[in-house]
Amino acid sequence: MNINHLEKIFKAFGNRRRLAIVHYLKTQPEATVASIAHKIKLSFRSTSKHLLKLSACDILEKEQRNTEVYYRLSRTPPPEIEHVLSDI
Repeated sequence: MNINHLEKIFKAFGNRRRLAIVHYLKTQPEATVASIAHKIKLSFRSTSKHLLKLSACDILEKEQRNTEVYYRLSRTPPPEIEHVLSDI
């Protein structure tokens, strides 16, 4: 793991909205951007930005289906974050 990627991971977890997203996705197999935005009480646009940051760190996976994007926790998260995910 390179230090720059590790820094991105720590920054991703350093935001309460992104922590709320991860916490929510631990209870759901997957969710759309709209349903996540509704759950964390944030705009669609802001939620999308947070989701992209989490995806860039391999914390989340995304899948485009027609006009909606579905997110879920990564099936194979980097080993450095597995412990963190279990504590959220």
